[in-house]
Amino acid sequence: MSILNQIVPRLSRSLARRENSEAQSAGEQEFTLKPAYEVTENKEAWGLTAHLPGVTKDGLEITAEEGRVSIRGRRAWQKPEGWTAVYRESVDAPYELVLEHDNTVDADKIHAELKDGVLRVSLPKAEALKPRKIAVN
Repeated sequence: MSILNQIVPRLSRSLARRENSEAQSAGEQEFTLKPAYEVTENKEAWGLTAHLPGVTKDGLEITAEEGRVSIRGRRAWQKPEGWTAVYRESVDAPYELVLEHDNTVDADKIHAELKDGVLRVSLPKAEALKPRKIAVN
């Protein structure tokens, strides 16, 4: 065993790629990565921060369906011709994150911003969920 094999963790990236290409040829879904993300909450909205390194606005798709917010991002990086990686910690697979909710998000007011591979999404709460002060007569 070479010193490189001792230092670099042995990850089955080629196996994942092989299974991915076999799945695509069989008409199944492709292999995706779940990005690192964080959800915060305040009285007006939920905040979502997702880390999507290498993804640009052109490669990003955000959809809000009933009870679900989906984020899909493709990296813009292309392997240079004649380039061979000795070790790489990430695979060239698209990111996919699906978050479900109880129809508590006002889909018409969702706002998203992508900067330097960090996606920030504001998911405003539906009016029915916001706290209200009720006047007593």
